[in-house]
Amino acid sequence: MLLEIKDVCKRLGNFKLKNISLQLPAGYILGLIGPNGAGKTSLIHLILGLYEPNEGEILIDGLSYTDHEVDIREKLGTVLLEDLFVNGLTLKENASRFGEFYKNYSEEILLKYLNRFHLDADRKFKQLSKGEKLKFQFAFALSHDAKLLILDEPTGNFDPTFRAEFFEVLKEFIADGQRSIILSTHLTEDLDRIADYICYLEKGETIFAGDIESLRDKYRLVVGEEYKIKLLRKDDIIYLEKGEFTNRALVINRPSRLYDALKVTVPTIEELMYFMTKRGKKS
Repeated sequence: MLLEIKDVCKRLGNFKLKNISLQLPAGYILGLIGPNGAGKTSLIHLILGLYEPNEGEILIDGLSYTDHEVDIREKLGTVLLEDLFVNGLTLKENASRFGEFYKNYSEEILLKYLNRFHLDADRKFKQLSKGEKLKFQFAFALSHDAKLLILDEPTGNFDPTFRAEFFEVLKEFIADGQRSIILSTHLTEDLDRIADYICYLEKGETIFAGDIESLRDKYRLVVGEEYKIKLLRKDDIIYLEKGEFTNRALVINRPSRLYDALKVTVPTIEELMYFMTKRGKKS
């Protein structure tokens, strides 16, 4: 297992991550989702070893930070919203400076990706746009033979043309079955296409953590007359949204002849998040 998170808790002021558990095998992409303030970035910081858990354990490729911090950092490649590089240095100079911390850093691989991403290696980091800075982080993350890529909300800053290229590179990265990716994003339509696993956080708790097919099997989106929806088991209705012309609800998927009177579809990740965040509220 490339990543194992076991019953991790972390207190951060008034906020707390509670009993987070998930597993990510090698060769797959995990989508990390949830509303703002759900704890996604805090969980990423725990995986990166920037925070220590108050309880629980995090293993990366079977190793713990307590005993193997240097080895773990060799295995991680990151793209974060924070600017981590030196403004006054060129891209090539930045990569050489930070590449010293990775025994497998390859300038040849870095230059290959800079060329592919249309970035000038002799341009200074401070001259880049936000999207270009993230592209450079991405190129550097790919240059030192990482086993686990951790990407925190990069896609919203990419133009549509590069987004297609970005996802192509992600597929190439995991193609050998030895490496994996954690992608935190609010653009959930991307995850419908590319994710193998989903971790959905809300208020510091795991609502779902597992493979995306299990998630799709668990829920249905039903559309129809209100009274017909309410004939379903009350406990199975996550949230019923009443509209002027139609009604729709997210429900637990169970075989039922009552579905025959409704339009039934598998919810997208965006629809799942929308209804989940409304559950417990009055329809």
